[in-house]
Amino acid sequence: MSEQLLPGYIIRRGSALDRSLLLKFMQRTYQDLFPNEDFSHLEQTVKQYFSSDTPLWWVDFLGEGDQGRNNQYPMPHTQYPIACLWVGNAIDQVHGNRHAHIFILYVVPEHRRRGIGRALMRYVENWAIQRGDRQIGLQVFQSNKPALNLYNQLGYQTQSLWMVKFLSAEQ
Repeated sequence: MSEQLLPGYIIRRGSALDRSLLLKFMQRTYQDLFPNEDFSHLEQTVKQYFSSDTPLWWVDFLGEGDQGRNNQYPMPHTQYPIACLWVGNAIDQVHGNRHAHIFILYVVPEHRRRGIGRALMRYVENWAIQRGDRQIGLQVFQSNKPALNLYNQLGYQTQSLWMVKFLSAEQ
């Protein structure tokens, strides 16, 4: 089942058959931020966490089709995924309540700044409210300014900081 998300875009629920496409979108997400890194290890993340309990949604662009050679033979309209939203479950460490946690929200660069990310966030908020959640969590890299701006505009607040210390064998 799909429904219109924005004019020219539909949202549809993903399935277990989308595992490889999800992995491809996850790798693109991280490669946008860290272009010189290898993200083959994300396959293990998808294997471990992707299930019927972790819903996935795709946003498809309803393309206008290609006019073909010399505009004589119009090609049919095309529909292909340009964004994804993958959500899991987490437990609030203060109150102990289950809540939605966004694993990934990704929009391909050619379709950014059109309201797709904002529409997806509203979509998942409505979904979470309908299932009884009282909050949504997510993790965002501090260097990802566009995402930080979006989440701040939508009312998300920093609740904790994830801190890392890199260890070397020589100490």
